[in-house]
Amino acid sequence: MDPSDQKHFTAVDYVIFAVLLAASMGIGLYHALSGGRQRTTQEFLMADRSMSCLPVSLSLIASFQSAVAIIGVPAEIYTHGTQYWFIGCAYFLGLLIPAHVFIPVLYKLRLSSTYEYLELRFSKAVRICGTLTFIFQTVVYMGVCVYTPAFALNAVTGFELWGAVLATGLACTLYTTMGGLKAVIWTDVFQTAVMFAGQLAVIVVGVNQTGGASEVWRKVWEGNRISALNLNPDPTERHTFWTLGVGGVFLMLSLYGVNQAQVQRYLSARTEKEAVRSCYMAFPSLQLSLALSCVMGLVMFARYCGEDHSAMLPTSSNQMNLTSDAMVIYFVMDMLEGFPGLPGLFVACLFSAALSTISSAFNSLATVTMEDLVKPHVPAMTEARATLVSKALAMSYGLLCLAMAYLTHLMDVSVLNVALKLFGMVGGPVLGLFCLGMFFPWANPTGAMAGLGAGLALSFWVGIGSIFNRSSGARPLSAGCRAALLSDNSTSAVHTALDNLTLSKPSGLNRFYSLSYMWYSAFSCFAVILIGLIISFLTGPMKEEDVTPGTIYPVFGKLLCFLPEHLKKKLCCVTPRGPTLSAPRCKEGNGLVLAQEDGTSHEELDRFLPEVQAAFVEHETTV
Repeated sequence: MDPSDQKHFTAVDYVIFAVLLAASMGIGLYHALSGGRQRTTQEFLMADRSMSCLPVSLSLIASFQSAVAIIGVPAEIYTHGTQYWFIGCAYFLGLLIPAHVFIPVLYKLRLSSTYEYLELRFSKAVRICGTLTFIFQTVVYMGVCVYTPAFALNAVTGFELWGAVLATGLACTLYTTMGGLKAVIWTDVFQTAVMFAGQLAVIVVGVNQTGGASEVWRKVWEGNRISALNLNPDPTERHTFWTLGVGGVFLMLSLYGVNQAQVQRYLSARTEKEAVRSCYMAFPSLQLSLALSCVMGLVMFARYCGEDHSAMLPTSSNQMNLTSDAMVIYFVMDMLEGFPGLPGLFVACLFSAALSTISSAFNSLATVTMEDLVKPHVPAMTEARATLVSKALAMSYGLLCLAMAYLTHLMDVSVLNVALKLFGMVGGPVLGLFCLGMFFPWANPTGAMAGLGAGLALSFWVGIGSIFNRSSGARPLSAGCRAALLSDNSTSAVHTALDNLTLSKPSGLNRFYSLSYMWYSAFSCFAVILIGLIISFLTGPMKEEDVTPGTIYPVFGKLLCFLPEHLKKKLCCVTPRGPTLSAPRCKEGNGLVLAQEDGTSHEELDRFLPEVQAAFVEHETTV
């Protein structure tokens, strides 16, 4: 390989990249020194519940649009075509259901940790299990998020890989620890703008250098990269409309409905209406980010026609085992090499995506650990000490995630594949646990524990089985920009080959292991619900009066509205969802929690706390 053909950073690129890190650190420092200076857990972990819908919505996007998506989605389109684009169909229900089901229930309970809900609905043991499951999922995923942009920086600059990993993790840990959730959300806003700018720059320059939009379209069409609507109902097919459009709904629900990193943003909003509005505002931006990633993959194919040039990077692509991921980095450097500053902008775009996702995770991990594992055992902890412990937890998780990046380095699969499998295997059972609690009033704590355990066991069984059963992987499309222009004889030969592949499909357990990873969330969610309900009925279902008010969403009451009231009551379909007072619980050591029926701000409601407390004391109610 001619060293002159290698792609390198310029001084301007380094400057732009450094400015990104400095700006993120500056936002963290600003919030550390302004407002309440992060002296309370409410400010550090919940941003004083004072955020408006715009920054919350942009933060929701940034948390989801990680460097994994910016690298992984173009690589997926380059290798397998545009079928993955149909996951955008799942975004509608994946955001509509959280906006009108999960947010109203969780916001009215005025929680800090999402998993507090599990204790109110079931028991403390269920809450701890939910928390530990989330911690495991997030720590592993953070390893992928830290490693991906570090690989990119290493590939285009030759900068030591683990030095880049360390720089990413430490920068993010510092501004998260200094500025709390406010810093995380506002850096997300800044980083979202950088993400869109970086992707757009690559697409515009790429289309221009490939010969224009018409030439790009001709090549991707002839190269068979424009996928038709695949309605094959076979659940072992990796990507079809059903796996992406239906299975993807459950994946989105596990992210936007019950994941602490996202729910914590809803709960930081000033009112419930602002939280719901932020969910709606995230929809068009998520569609835009998906479109940019997919178009980038198509432009990349039009440029190289499926060939692999990743070996021409300064650092060989064996640092990231899948060459399609490395090809995205090569494409960026090849397209933007003659434009000083633009390669730096794109690598800054990757780091922006990574920093936003990682900082969200650090903050949410600190929150659930503090609220679910520390405070219940140290109830007398002072506010100053609790805030200090929260910051120490955020920093500790930052260092732990650096260790997980090394495991990502050893994996021989696409980063997008790793991320989606992880969300399905762990996020699906947690989604099932919340659905069991919210929609089935008769589910009891024993059923919830059994359902979660069984759901995790089944999802890990199929997930680990798929690693050893490689038949579940998708066959890459043929390389070349004229793959679609086949003669009749060639077409006949292709059909014969496909028939042979169909005949050799796996059977028995191998077929079970070949289940598309996009179905993992739905499969494990339904497993938790089914097993949880069976065990609940066998051990004695909960009665309506035993269910904590405010923890049930009366979905059956809405669906069975045609039934008489006495039948609905017998079926336990009328448990009140939004009482004047939510479940008795403490707010920072004492006080009650008021439900918000009309979007009233927390500050206005808090003025009524002394009167409500007096009323409860008068009626000898234990708070």
